[in-house]
Amino acid sequence: MSKSIHPSACIDSSAEIGPEVVIGPFAVVGPGVSIGRGSRLSPHCHIVTRTRLGEYCQVGTAAVVGGDPQDIKYKGEDTNLVIGDRSRICEFVTINRGTGIGGGTTSIGSDNLIMAYVHIAHDCQVGNNVIITNNSQLAGHVHIEDQAWISGACLLHHFVTVGTLSFVAPCSGVRTDIPPYMVADGYNQDVAKVRNINLEGLRRHQVPEESIKSLKAAFRLVYRGKRTREEALRELADLEIAQDPFVRAFFDHLTASHAGYQNRALERYRTDKTRKLLRVEEE
Repeated sequence: MSKSIHPSACIDSSAEIGPEVVIGPFAVVGPGVSIGRGSRLSPHCHIVTRTRLGEYCQVGTAAVVGGDPQDIKYKGEDTNLVIGDRSRICEFVTINRGTGIGGGTTSIGSDNLIMAYVHIAHDCQVGNNVIITNNSQLAGHVHIEDQAWISGACLLHHFVTVGTLSFVAPCSGVRTDIPPYMVADGYNQDVAKVRNINLEGLRRHQVPEESIKSLKAAFRLVYRGKRTREEALRELADLEIAQDPFVRAFFDHLTASHAGYQNRALERYRTDKTRKLLRVEEE
């Protein structure tokens, strides 16, 4: 099947359009854009600039993808948006490119469902098989790890990380990192808090029952005991269940978050000065 482009669509001469692509009426594809095989652009959507859209993606009506970062530190530098394969971006979604200070790239993985009116700001990193439900808003530098589920009308603070296979309940304000495999709920609360393990998600993804049992024990130790976070993590590190790979991921995520500013691990990378220090240490 050859590509199909409606006569009213506006395609920049520098754009690369793959085979089997379908572009609807009045869609706009700007300079430096690459559209992968089999992707479909709905009427009136706008792929602004410097965006790579993978194969067999869908972009809904009036979505604006690859727009300039909404950040006063952005000074017009060349930055990018990269979207993987088979992701569905629904109506009126907005996704911004990265900033120079944030690494230069906003990244959306493969097999994601991003529902209507979602906003994904500059420098966000979204993994694979993620669902972000209607009207949720991601501030800059947010990381969403694989298989996480963000329910409707959630607000995510900048530099927050939402862990693998976690579930954020509707209408939650997320100000701190959410560990992997957990359920966080902030409805009618000042801030989302971890309430339990994501039992349904774990079983749906065929996590072994022994690992689920270990995660339950780790959750009770950290969130239901009377210990401080430091005490709970020290005790957890010495337990046999800490050798379970799922508990280890939970422990490592909590440790990194606790070391960050206001329990956000990514805040450690916020300033140029910190970034330079970390780069020296890595070398």
